[in-house]
Amino acid sequence: MMSEIPYEKVGDVESVKGEYHKSQRFYRCLLFIISLATLLLTLLFFQTLLVPMVTSSPDKPQHMPVRETCTDPCRIVLVESIPEGLEFNSSAVHPSIYQTWLNLISETRSSLDIASFYWTLTNKDTQTHEPTADQGERILKELTQLSGKVSVRIAVNTPKETKPQDNIEILKNAGADVRTVNMRELTSGVLHTKFWVVDKKHIYIGSANMDWRSLTQVKELGAVVYDCSCLATDLGKIFETYWYLGQSGQEIPSPWPSEFSTVYNKDTPMELALNGTDSRVYLSSSPPSFCAEGRTSDLQSILSVIRDAHKFVYIAVMNYLPTMEFSYPKRYWAEIDSELRRVAYEQRVHVRLLISCWSATSPTMFPFLKSLAALQDSKAKLDVQVKIFTVPATPHQKEIPYARVNHNKYMVTDKVAYIGTSNWSGDYFVNTAGSALVVNQTSADSSAPIVQKQLQAVFERDWDSPYSTQLNHNTNHMDMC
Repeated sequence: MMSEIPYEKVGDVESVKGEYHKSQRFYRCLLFIISLATLLLTLLFFQTLLVPMVTSSPDKPQHMPVRETCTDPCRIVLVESIPEGLEFNSSAVHPSIYQTWLNLISETRSSLDIASFYWTLTNKDTQTHEPTADQGERILKELTQLSGKVSVRIAVNTPKETKPQDNIEILKNAGADVRTVNMRELTSGVLHTKFWVVDKKHIYIGSANMDWRSLTQVKELGAVVYDCSCLATDLGKIFETYWYLGQSGQEIPSPWPSEFSTVYNKDTPMELALNGTDSRVYLSSSPPSFCAEGRTSDLQSILSVIRDAHKFVYIAVMNYLPTMEFSYPKRYWAEIDSELRRVAYEQRVHVRLLISCWSATSPTMFPFLKSLAALQDSKAKLDVQVKIFTVPATPHQKEIPYARVNHNKYMVTDKVAYIGTSNWSGDYFVNTAGSALVVNQTSADSSAPIVQKQLQAVFERDWDSPYSTQLNHNTNHMDMC
Protein backbone atom coordinates (compact mmCIF):
# COMPACT_ATOMS: atom_id res chain seq x y z
CA MET A 1 0.00 0.00 0.00
CA MET A 2 1.41 3.39 -0.99
CA SER A 3 1.82 5.70 1.96
CA GLU A 4 0.07 9.07 1.85
CA ILE A 5 1.99 12.14 0.69
CA PRO A 6 1.15 15.07 2.98
CA TYR A 7 0.37 17.97 0.63
CA GLU A 8 -3.02 19.18 -0.47
CA LYS A 9 -3.01 18.73 -4.27
CA VAL A 10 -1.45 15.60 -5.75
CA GLY A 11 -0.37 15.78 -9.39
CA ASP A 12 1.12 12.99 -11.41
CA VAL A 13 4.18 10.98 -10.46
CA GLU A 14 6.55 13.44 -12.23
CA SER A 15 5.41 16.32 -10.04
CA VAL A 16 6.16 14.20 -6.96
CA LYS A 17 9.67 13.47 -8.25
CA GLY A 18 10.20 17.20 -8.90
CA GLU A 19 9.33 18.06 -5.36
CA TYR A 20 11.71 15.36 -4.12
CA HIS A 21 14.68 16.75 -6.12
CA LYS A 22 13.91 20.31 -4.93
CA SER A 23 14.09 19.16 -1.31
CA GLN A 24 17.40 17.42 -1.96
CA ARG A 25 18.93 20.59 -3.46
CA PHE A 26 17.67 22.58 -0.45
CA TYR A 27 19.37 20.28 2.05
CA ARG A 28 22.62 20.29 0.05
CA CYS A 29 22.61 24.12 0.09
CA LEU A 30 21.91 24.14 3.82
CA LEU A 31 24.78 21.70 4.45
CA PHE A 32 27.17 23.92 2.43
CA ILE A 33 26.18 27.03 4.41
CA ILE A 34 26.73 25.21 7.74
CA SER A 35 30.16 23.98 6.62
CA LEU A 36 31.18 27.48 5.50
CA ALA A 37 30.03 29.00 8.79
CA THR A 38 32.01 26.41 10.75
CA LEU A 39 35.14 27.19 8.75
CA LEU A 40 34.77 30.95 9.37
CA LEU A 41 34.27 30.44 13.11
CA THR A 42 37.36 28.19 13.25
CA LEU A 43 39.47 30.84 11.50
CA LEU A 44 38.16 33.53 13.86
CA PHE A 45 39.05 31.38 16.90
CA PHE A 46 42.66 30.88 15.77
CA GLN A 47 42.95 34.58 14.97
CA THR A 48 42.10 35.51 18.57
CA LEU A 49 44.88 33.20 19.74
CA LEU A 50 47.45 34.49 17.28
CA VAL A 51 46.88 38.26 17.72
CA PRO A 52 48.23 38.46 21.32
CA MET A 53 51.24 36.42 20.22
CA VAL A 54 51.94 38.88 17.44
CA THR A 55 51.41 42.00 19.59
CA SER A 56 53.66 40.54 22.31
CA SER A 57 56.63 40.40 20.00
CA PRO A 58 60.11 41.27 21.36
CA ASP A 59 59.79 44.69 19.71
CA LYS A 60 56.91 45.55 22.09
CA PRO A 61 57.84 44.21 25.56
CA GLN A 62 55.13 43.92 28.18
CA HIS A 63 55.71 45.51 31.61
CA MET A 64 53.41 43.47 33.85
CA PRO A 65 55.30 42.78 37.10
CA VAL A 66 56.35 39.26 37.96
CA ARG A 67 56.28 37.97 41.53
CA GLU A 68 59.83 37.09 42.57
CA THR A 69 61.57 35.95 45.72
CA CYS A 70 63.48 38.77 47.41
CA THR A 71 66.92 37.59 48.51
CA ASP A 72 68.32 41.00 49.51
CA PRO A 73 69.83 41.29 53.02
CA CYS A 74 67.23 43.92 54.00
CA ARG A 75 67.78 45.82 57.23
CA ILE A 76 65.07 47.96 58.85
CA VAL A 77 65.61 50.60 61.55
CA LEU A 78 63.02 52.74 63.33
CA VAL A 79 64.07 56.40 63.43
CA GLU A 80 62.72 59.35 65.43
CA SER A 81 62.93 63.08 65.94
CA ILE A 82 62.57 63.94 69.63
CA PRO A 83 61.90 67.68 70.11
CA GLU A 84 64.41 69.71 72.06
CA GLY A 85 63.54 69.51 75.77
CA LEU A 86 61.41 66.34 75.54
CA GLU A 87 62.87 63.61 77.74
CA PHE A 88 61.81 60.01 78.35
CA ASN A 89 62.81 57.60 81.09
CA SER A 90 62.84 54.63 78.73
CA SER A 91 65.16 52.25 76.89
CA ALA A 92 63.16 52.77 73.67
CA VAL A 93 65.73 54.94 71.89
CA HIS A 94 66.26 55.08 68.13
CA PRO A 95 68.56 56.87 65.68
CA SER A 96 67.56 60.40 64.75
CA ILE A 97 65.88 61.22 61.45
CA TYR A 98 68.52 63.94 60.97
CA GLN A 99 71.38 61.45 61.16
CA THR A 100 69.46 58.99 58.99
CA TRP A 101 69.00 61.56 56.22
CA LEU A 102 72.71 62.44 56.38
CA ASN A 103 73.57 58.73 56.11
CA LEU A 104 71.30 58.28 53.10
CA ILE A 105 72.83 61.29 51.34
CA SER A 106 76.34 59.96 51.95
CA GLU A 107 75.28 56.51 50.68
CA THR A 108 73.84 57.87 47.41
CA ARG A 109 75.86 56.80 44.38
CA SER A 110 73.56 57.23 41.38
CA SER A 111 70.07 58.50 42.25
CA LEU A 112 67.92 60.04 44.97
CA ASP A 113 64.15 60.48 44.60
CA ILE A 114 62.26 62.47 47.26
CA ALA A 115 58.47 62.79 47.50
CA SER A 116 57.50 65.69 49.74
CA PHE A 117 54.73 68.06 50.83
CA TYR A 118 56.82 71.25 51.06
CA TRP A 119 60.40 72.47 51.72
CA THR A 120 61.46 74.78 54.58
CA LEU A 121 64.86 73.46 55.70
CA THR A 122 66.03 76.95 56.70
CA ASN A 123 64.25 79.19 59.20
CA LYS A 124 63.97 82.04 56.70
CA ASP A 125 60.19 81.54 56.59
CA THR A 126 59.76 81.86 60.37
CA GLN A 127 61.91 84.97 60.81
CA THR A 128 62.98 83.56 64.19
CA HIS A 129 66.72 83.03 63.60
CA GLU A 130 66.30 79.85 65.60
CA PRO A 131 69.67 78.13 66.28
CA THR A 132 68.08 74.64 66.10
CA ALA A 133 67.43 75.20 62.40
CA ASP A 134 71.08 74.32 61.79
CA GLN A 135 70.25 70.64 61.23
CA GLY A 136 67.79 71.47 58.44
CA GLU A 137 70.28 73.88 56.91
CA ARG A 138 72.93 71.14 56.93
CA ILE A 139 70.58 68.76 55.12
CA LEU A 140 69.84 71.39 52.46
CA LYS A 141 73.56 72.07 51.99
CA GLU A 142 74.34 68.35 51.57
CA LEU A 143 71.47 67.87 49.11
CA THR A 144 72.62 70.89 47.12
CA GLN A 145 76.12 69.45 46.80
CA LEU A 146 74.72 66.04 45.85
CA SER A 147 72.48 67.51 43.14
CA GLY A 148 75.49 68.43 41.03
CA LYS A 149 76.91 64.91 41.14
CA VAL A 150 74.03 62.39 40.79
CA SER A 151 70.41 62.30 39.66
CA VAL A 152 68.25 64.05 42.26
CA ARG A 153 64.51 64.12 41.52
CA ILE A 154 61.99 65.89 43.74
CA ALA A 155 58.22 65.53 43.49
CA VAL A 156 56.55 68.21 45.60
CA ASN A 157 53.04 69.54 46.07
CA THR A 158 52.42 72.68 44.02
CA PRO A 159 53.12 75.40 46.60
CA LYS A 160 50.90 78.35 47.30
CA GLU A 161 52.29 81.68 46.18
CA THR A 162 52.57 82.78 49.81
CA LYS A 163 54.76 79.79 50.75
CA PRO A 164 58.56 80.17 50.60
CA GLN A 165 60.11 78.43 47.60
CA ASP A 166 63.76 79.38 48.00
CA ASN A 167 64.81 75.83 49.06
CA ILE A 168 63.43 74.39 45.84
CA GLU A 169 65.06 77.12 43.74
CA ILE A 170 68.43 76.47 45.39
CA LEU A 171 68.17 72.76 44.57
CA LYS A 172 67.03 73.38 40.99
CA ASN A 173 69.93 75.75 40.40
CA ALA A 174 72.27 73.08 41.77
CA GLY A 175 71.02 70.53 39.24
CA ALA A 176 68.08 68.80 40.91
CA ASP A 177 65.12 67.91 38.69
CA VAL A 178 61.90 69.17 40.31
CA ARG A 179 58.28 68.53 39.37
CA THR A 180 55.35 70.12 41.19
CA VAL A 181 52.19 68.03 41.38
CA ASN A 182 49.03 70.11 41.20
CA MET A 183 46.95 68.00 43.56
CA ARG A 184 44.33 70.70 44.01
CA GLU A 185 43.50 70.45 40.31
CA LEU A 186 43.87 66.66 40.13
CA THR A 187 41.97 65.56 43.26
CA SER A 188 41.29 68.71 45.36
CA GLY A 189 43.86 67.41 47.89
CA VAL A 190 47.61 67.82 48.47
CA LEU A 191 50.75 65.72 47.99
CA HIS A 192 51.23 64.89 51.67
CA THR A 193 53.51 61.87 51.31
CA LYS A 194 57.07 61.85 52.71
CA PHE A 195 59.64 59.32 51.50
CA TRP A 196 63.09 58.88 49.96
CA VAL A 197 64.36 56.24 47.50
CA VAL A 198 68.15 56.00 47.25
CA ASP A 199 69.88 54.17 44.37
CA LYS A 200 66.75 52.00 44.08
CA LYS A 201 68.27 50.24 47.08
CA HIS A 202 67.53 52.13 50.33
CA ILE A 203 64.30 53.84 51.45
CA TYR A 204 63.05 56.19 54.16
CA ILE A 205 59.34 56.66 54.90
CA GLY A 206 57.66 58.43 57.80
CA SER A 207 55.97 61.50 59.23
CA ALA A 208 58.79 64.05 58.88
CA ASN A 209 58.42 66.83 56.32
CA MET A 210 61.38 68.47 54.60
CA ASP A 211 61.29 71.06 57.36
CA TRP A 212 63.96 72.01 59.92
CA ARG A 213 61.31 71.82 62.65
CA SER A 214 60.80 68.12 61.83
CA LEU A 215 64.35 67.52 63.01
CA THR A 216 64.49 69.50 66.26
CA GLN A 217 61.09 70.96 67.25
CA VAL A 218 58.49 68.34 66.22
CA LYS A 219 58.15 64.73 67.37
CA GLU A 220 58.39 62.44 64.33
CA LEU A 221 58.67 58.73 63.56
CA GLY A 222 59.72 56.85 60.45
CA ALA A 223 61.56 53.79 59.18
CA VAL A 224 64.64 53.39 57.03
CA VAL A 225 65.28 50.16 55.11
CA TYR A 226 68.81 49.53 53.83
CA ASP A 227 70.05 47.18 51.09
CA CYS A 228 66.56 46.20 49.93
CA SER A 229 66.27 46.75 46.18
CA CYS A 230 63.04 44.73 45.89
CA LEU A 231 61.23 47.04 48.34
CA ALA A 232 62.90 50.18 46.95
CA THR A 233 61.80 49.24 43.42
CA ASP A 234 58.20 48.94 44.56
CA LEU A 235 58.26 52.28 46.43
CA GLY A 236 59.88 53.73 43.33
CA LYS A 237 56.71 52.88 41.40
CA ILE A 238 54.70 55.10 43.76
CA PHE A 239 57.23 57.89 43.21
CA GLU A 240 56.85 57.42 39.44
CA THR A 241 53.09 58.07 39.72
CA TYR A 242 53.88 61.50 41.20
CA TRP A 243 56.58 62.11 38.61
CA TYR A 244 54.16 61.21 35.82
CA LEU A 245 51.45 63.53 37.19
CA GLY A 246 53.97 66.34 37.63
CA GLN A 247 54.05 66.83 33.87
CA SER A 248 52.22 69.92 32.62
CA GLY A 249 48.53 69.34 31.92
CA GLN A 250 48.70 65.66 32.88
CA GLU A 251 45.53 63.85 33.97
CA ILE A 252 45.13 60.76 36.17
CA PRO A 253 45.10 57.75 33.81
CA SER A 254 42.43 55.09 34.20
CA PRO A 255 43.67 52.46 34.17
CA TRP A 256 47.30 53.23 34.92
CA PRO A 257 49.84 51.83 32.42
CA SER A 258 51.08 48.38 33.41
CA GLU A 259 54.58 49.58 34.35
CA PHE A 260 53.06 51.20 37.46
CA SER A 261 51.43 47.92 38.58
CA THR A 262 52.56 45.77 41.49
CA VAL A 263 52.02 42.21 42.65
CA TYR A 264 52.69 43.09 46.31
CA ASN A 265 49.68 44.03 48.43
CA LYS A 266 47.70 43.04 51.52
CA ASP A 267 46.70 39.72 49.96
CA THR A 268 50.07 38.84 48.41
CA PRO A 269 52.75 40.70 50.42
CA MET A 270 56.43 40.62 49.55
CA GLU A 271 58.23 37.81 51.36
CA LEU A 272 61.70 38.78 52.52
CA ALA A 273 64.09 38.76 55.45
CA LEU A 274 64.21 41.94 57.54
CA ASN A 275 67.11 41.95 59.99
CA GLY A 276 67.40 38.22 59.31
CA THR A 277 63.76 37.59 60.26
CA ASP A 278 61.16 36.19 57.84
CA SER A 279 58.75 39.01 57.04
CA ARG A 280 55.77 39.86 54.87
CA VAL A 281 55.84 43.44 53.66
CA TYR A 282 53.91 45.70 51.30
CA LEU A 283 53.47 49.39 50.51
CA SER A 284 50.08 51.09 50.34
CA SER A 285 49.13 54.38 48.73
CA SER A 286 46.40 56.99 48.56
CA PRO A 287 44.21 58.31 47.04
CA PRO A 288 42.67 55.24 45.31
CA SER A 289 42.86 57.01 41.94
CA PHE A 290 46.69 56.93 42.28
CA CYS A 291 46.74 53.17 42.86
CA ALA A 292 47.76 51.18 39.79
CA GLU A 293 46.67 47.54 39.41
CA GLY A 294 47.63 45.44 42.43
CA ARG A 295 48.31 48.36 44.81
CA THR A 296 46.40 48.31 48.11
CA SER A 297 44.92 51.69 48.94
CA ASP A 298 46.01 53.21 52.24
CA LEU A 299 42.51 53.06 53.72
CA GLN A 300 42.09 49.38 52.87
CA SER A 301 45.50 48.73 54.37
CA ILE A 302 44.50 50.37 57.67
CA LEU A 303 41.16 48.54 57.81
CA SER A 304 42.88 45.24 57.05
CA VAL A 305 45.46 45.71 59.82
CA ILE A 306 42.72 46.57 62.35
CA ARG A 307 40.59 43.58 61.29
CA ASP A 308 43.49 41.14 61.61
CA ALA A 309 44.42 42.17 65.15
CA HIS A 310 43.83 39.51 67.80
CA LYS A 311 44.82 41.29 71.01
CA PHE A 312 45.40 45.02 70.61
CA VAL A 313 45.41 48.00 68.26
CA TYR A 314 47.59 50.94 69.27
CA ILE A 315 47.35 54.13 67.16
CA ALA A 316 49.47 57.27 67.37
CA VAL A 317 48.42 60.06 64.99
CA MET A 318 48.38 63.84 65.13
CA ASN A 319 44.74 64.22 64.02
CA TYR A 320 41.87 61.75 64.31
CA LEU A 321 38.49 62.77 62.87
CA PRO A 322 35.67 60.62 61.43
CA THR A 323 34.88 63.43 59.01
CA MET A 324 35.97 64.89 55.69
CA GLU A 325 37.99 67.51 57.52
CA PHE A 326 38.60 69.91 54.63
CA SER A 327 35.47 69.31 52.52
CA TYR A 328 32.46 71.55 52.20
CA PRO A 329 29.65 71.00 52.91
CA LYS A 330 30.54 69.05 56.04
CA ARG A 331 30.55 65.27 55.65
CA TYR A 332 30.67 62.48 58.20
CA TRP A 333 33.23 59.75 57.35
CA ALA A 334 33.31 56.81 59.73
CA GLU A 335 35.27 54.10 57.85
CA ILE A 336 38.06 53.75 60.43
CA ASP A 337 35.99 54.77 63.45
CA SER A 338 33.40 52.07 62.77
CA GLU A 339 36.06 49.39 62.35
CA LEU A 340 37.68 50.27 65.67
CA ARG A 341 34.32 50.05 67.43
CA ARG A 342 33.56 46.75 65.71
CA VAL A 343 36.80 44.98 66.71
CA ALA A 344 36.51 46.31 70.26
CA TYR A 345 32.99 44.89 70.55
CA GLU A 346 33.08 41.73 68.42
CA GLN A 347 36.69 40.62 68.89
CA ARG A 348 37.33 42.12 72.34
CA VAL A 349 40.48 43.79 71.00
CA HIS A 350 42.12 46.39 73.27
CA VAL A 351 42.11 49.76 71.47
CA ARG A 352 44.42 52.66 72.43
CA LEU A 353 44.54 56.02 70.66
CA LEU A 354 47.31 58.54 71.35
CA ILE A 355 46.25 61.82 69.76
CA SER A 356 48.16 65.10 69.64
CA CYS A 357 47.19 68.43 71.12
CA TRP A 358 48.66 71.80 70.14
CA SER A 359 47.66 75.31 69.12
CA ALA A 360 46.38 74.16 65.69
CA THR A 361 44.23 71.29 67.03
CA SER A 362 40.63 71.32 65.80
CA PRO A 363 38.12 71.44 68.71
CA THR A 364 35.85 69.20 66.60
CA MET A 365 38.12 66.25 67.35
CA PHE A 366 37.25 66.01 71.00
CA PRO A 367 33.54 65.09 70.89
CA PHE A 368 34.40 62.19 68.58
CA LEU A 369 37.33 61.08 70.74
CA LYS A 370 35.18 61.27 73.87
CA SER A 371 32.60 59.12 72.11
CA LEU A 372 35.23 56.44 71.54
CA ALA A 373 36.56 56.73 75.10
CA ALA A 374 33.00 56.33 76.41
CA LEU A 375 33.04 52.72 75.18
CA GLN A 376 35.40 51.78 78.00
CA ASP A 377 33.46 49.37 80.22
CA SER A 378 35.15 46.56 82.16
CA LYS A 379 31.86 44.75 82.88
CA ALA A 380 31.02 44.63 79.18
CA LYS A 381 34.66 43.70 78.45
CA LEU A 382 35.05 46.74 76.23
CA ASP A 383 38.51 48.28 76.37
CA VAL A 384 38.85 51.51 74.39
CA GLN A 385 41.07 54.25 75.78
CA VAL A 386 42.16 57.64 74.47
CA LYS A 387 45.07 59.78 75.66
CA ILE A 388 46.15 63.23 74.56
CA PHE A 389 49.88 63.84 74.00
CA THR A 390 51.19 67.38 74.53
CA VAL A 391 54.75 68.49 73.76
CA PRO A 392 55.74 71.10 76.38
CA ALA A 393 57.14 74.43 75.20
CA THR A 394 59.09 77.24 76.80
CA PRO A 395 57.96 80.82 76.11
CA HIS A 396 60.70 81.02 73.46
CA GLN A 397 59.66 77.74 71.82
CA LYS A 398 56.05 78.89 71.68
CA GLU A 399 57.15 81.65 69.34
CA ILE A 400 58.19 79.09 66.69
CA PRO A 401 55.18 78.62 64.37
CA TYR A 402 53.89 75.12 63.59
CA ALA A 403 56.15 73.41 66.11
CA ARG A 404 56.02 71.55 69.43
CA VAL A 405 53.65 68.76 68.41
CA ASN A 406 53.63 64.96 68.23
CA HIS A 407 53.40 64.49 64.44
CA ASN A 408 53.53 60.63 64.47
CA LYS A 409 51.37 58.62 62.05
CA TYR A 410 51.64 54.94 62.88
CA MET A 411 49.72 51.94 64.17
CA VAL A 412 50.94 48.77 65.82
CA THR A 413 48.99 45.59 66.63
CA ASP A 414 49.98 42.22 68.05
CA LYS A 415 50.71 41.20 64.44
CA VAL A 416 51.65 44.23 62.31
CA ALA A 417 53.66 47.46 62.26
CA TYR A 418 52.12 50.18 60.07
CA ILE A 419 54.16 53.35 59.44
CA GLY A 420 52.38 55.99 57.37
CA THR A 421 52.45 59.60 56.23
CA SER A 422 48.78 60.59 56.66
CA ASN A 423 46.66 62.06 59.40
CA TRP A 424 43.52 60.05 60.10
CA SER A 425 40.58 61.91 58.63
CA GLY A 426 38.67 61.18 55.46
CA ASP A 427 40.33 63.69 53.12
CA TYR A 428 43.73 62.06 53.57
CA PHE A 429 42.46 58.76 52.17
CA VAL A 430 40.03 60.05 49.52
CA ASN A 431 41.76 63.09 47.98
CA THR A 432 45.29 63.39 49.35
CA ALA A 433 48.47 61.57 48.30
CA GLY A 434 50.03 59.50 51.06
CA SER A 435 51.84 56.19 51.52
CA ALA A 436 52.63 53.59 54.16
CA LEU A 437 54.92 50.68 54.95
CA VAL A 438 53.22 47.58 56.40
CA VAL A 439 55.35 44.88 58.07
CA ASN A 440 54.20 41.52 59.46
CA GLN A 441 56.77 39.40 61.32
CA THR A 442 54.46 37.16 63.36
CA SER A 443 56.19 34.01 62.10
CA ALA A 444 59.40 35.13 63.81
CA ASP A 445 60.80 33.65 67.00
CA SER A 446 59.35 35.61 69.93
CA SER A 447 62.85 36.54 71.13
CA ALA A 448 63.79 38.16 67.80
CA PRO A 449 64.11 42.00 67.80
CA ILE A 450 61.21 42.46 65.39
CA VAL A 451 60.02 45.89 64.28
CA GLN A 452 56.53 45.29 65.64
CA LYS A 453 57.91 44.87 69.16
CA GLN A 454 60.09 47.96 68.77
CA LEU A 455 57.16 50.08 67.60
CA GLN A 456 55.01 48.75 70.44
CA ALA A 457 57.72 49.83 72.88
CA VAL A 458 57.70 53.36 71.38
CA PHE A 459 53.93 53.57 71.81
CA GLU A 460 54.00 52.31 75.40
CA ARG A 461 56.86 54.71 76.25
CA ASP A 462 54.78 57.64 75.02
CA TRP A 463 51.51 56.32 76.49
CA ASP A 464 53.03 56.00 79.98
CA SER A 465 54.98 59.27 79.81
CA PRO A 466 54.04 62.44 81.74
CA TYR A 467 53.22 64.08 78.39
CA SER A 468 50.10 61.92 77.96
CA THR A 469 46.78 62.62 79.68
CA GLN A 470 43.73 60.34 79.80
CA LEU A 471 40.70 61.70 77.97
CA ASN A 472 37.34 61.43 79.68
CA HIS A 473 33.89 63.01 79.51
CA ASN A 474 34.92 66.00 81.63
CA THR A 475 38.14 66.81 79.77
CA ASN A 476 38.35 70.39 78.50
CA HIS A 477 40.65 70.51 75.49
CA MET A 478 41.27 74.23 76.08
CA ASP A 479 43.09 73.32 79.28
CA MET A 480 45.24 70.75 77.45
CA CYS A 481 46.19 72.49 74.22
